[in-house]
Amino acid sequence: MFNGSRKYSPLPSSPSSSRASSSSSSSLPAAPRRSPRALQRHSSLLSQYSSLLESYTEGEIRQLISALVERYSQAMNSGGHELPLFPRAGSRRKRARARHKPCALKELEVSVSELGLGYESDETVLFRYCSGTCEAAVRSYDLSLKSMRSRRRIKKEKVRARPCCRPLAYDDDVSFLDAYNRYYTVNELSAKECGCV
Repeated sequence: MFNGSRKYSPLPSSPSSSRASSSSSSSLPAAPRRSPRALQRHSSLLSQYSSLLESYTEGEIRQLISALVERYSQAMNSGGHELPLFPRAGSRRKRARARHKPCALKELEVSVSELGLGYESDETVLFRYCSGTCEAAVRSYDLSLKSMRSRRRIKKEKVRARPCCRPLAYDDDVSFLDAYNRYYTVNELSAKECGCV
């Protein structure tokens, strides 16, 4: 498909190859010389694409081009600046939407050992936690704190310039037996209500 469409000047490897190529392409203007490294990278990439496209039928190539043109026109009509040609762009948008889910209560069934509190037990508990963002709960305090940090008026202290999704209330105490049949009770383990603090 790409054969003969563009010729590159050969590498100065052997005199016989340069004589053969100069006689075959004497009617064409001399192409600018490139460094061997750049030429090698470009020609290997070109050969990869040409071998890839040669494996497709003409109908498949037409379908590919029409799909790309259709996506391009959809992006331009919707006011998009980036072309949605690759599935990665969609996954980036999905991740961005996932980052802006409101603060909410979630739950997970885990063993007591997985809680990281130092207890060895195979008993399972329902662990409720808070997850989400608090963009809608930004107050004047948060905006002013962010401004003071950007102006370097507050330098060394570790301060958070936005509200955080945290438990507002906790579930009842959780009791369990450990691996040595000892009885324990843990308080304020599982969230009952979440909010932006």
